[in-house]
Amino acid sequence: MTDNQHQQEQAAVRGLLLAVSEEFGHPTAPEWEKALEAVPRHRFLPERIWLRNEDGILTARAIQDDPDGWFAAAYANDPVVTQVNDGKDPGDDPWPSSSASAPSIVVQMLEMLELRAGMTVLEVGTGTGWNSALLSHRLGEQNVASIEVDPEVTARARTALTAAGLTPEVVCGDGRRGWAVRAPFDRIEATCSVTRVPGAWVEQTKPGGVILTPWDNPWVCWGLLRLTVGENGSAEGMFSPYSAFMLMRGQRTDLRIYRDVVHDEHVPDESHTDLPAHEIAEEPWDAAFTIGMRLGNVWQAWDEDPDVEGVARRLWLATTDTKSWAAVDDCGPDTPGFTVWQHGERRLWDELAAAHAWWLAHGEPGPERFGVTVSASGDHTFWLDSPGSPLSDL
Repeated sequence: MTDNQHQQEQAAVRGLLLAVSEEFGHPTAPEWEKALEAVPRHRFLPERIWLRNEDGILTARAIQDDPDGWFAAAYANDPVVTQVNDGKDPGDDPWPSSSASAPSIVVQMLEMLELRAGMTVLEVGTGTGWNSALLSHRLGEQNVASIEVDPEVTARARTALTAAGLTPEVVCGDGRRGWAVRAPFDRIEATCSVTRVPGAWVEQTKPGGVILTPWDNPWVCWGLLRLTVGENGSAEGMFSPYSAFMLMRGQRTDLRIYRDVVHDEHVPDESHTDLPAHEIAEEPWDAAFTIGMRLGNVWQAWDEDPDVEGVARRLWLATTDTKSWAAVDDCGPDTPGFTVWQHGERRLWDELAAAHAWWLAHGEPGPERFGVTVSASGDHTFWLDSPGSPLSDL
């Protein structure tokens, strides 16, 4: 590396540290500042990355074609997509399947782990290997294990880590199962979101240990969950806001309204509502998180051009088991209210309206007021403010 390259790299790292500190509103903790300086982010990115253009479409950017743009993306406080379509040819429809998270959320999660010398950590979702490198710098590579489901991503991360002079254990496998070979761990950190905390993670964490994972439910992907494992083998903790990660591959669903949910033989019930249906479905993050908590396995989809006479816009609601659905039609400014169609075991529009009313009645809570207890058998009990107030009773 030339002196000029080294100076450019150090300037980029300092700029990134400044951006992260500004995001937090306080300086980065010294141990993580040293780690970011020791393992520069750009060394863990592939030569081809994917960035969104002005229209929000992912476009490839290769270091060979645009070295300055590639390097600038490496040191922006933004996520960088490093793989699309699980490594397959994306054609005209690229969608992200692996990425380097925004540095600020990376550091935030590392600080939330409250690491101490000698602790052991399992990372679920190796990705580029940069987070493993930061953990290795802080704890020593012998105390870090990482598991990644994608063989290509695993191999690339190992190569980047080796080039950086670091050799934590990197395993290719299903992160839902954890890594029993090295268990129990003081900390388990997931860098992908989950809709349920795998029981293996609880089993493989020491009593008093911490599990930190991004959270997802079918309604909205938003929030972090920090659990502490108790002596009885259960785990308990609360959510916090401000994160959105790709869903763990083993928990993905691929559902489409007309292919999987709505069928010609369905005869839905018709009703009318004067509630601002589409506004409720587009409420800000705090409301969306609460609605997701209340509805469980319900997702939404929008049809901006439903090709139905007299309908300007349609909101679809459906359960992930495809047994129930609802459609809420906006018939334009000249028609007051909304037409509601509901089919199946659950009345999903009624549930959505009730969930929104519950959110208002309980002081418009955000993620930080919700928590969950995960039993030793894997059951999840969600609660508001304290474990003594389960959502099922409120």
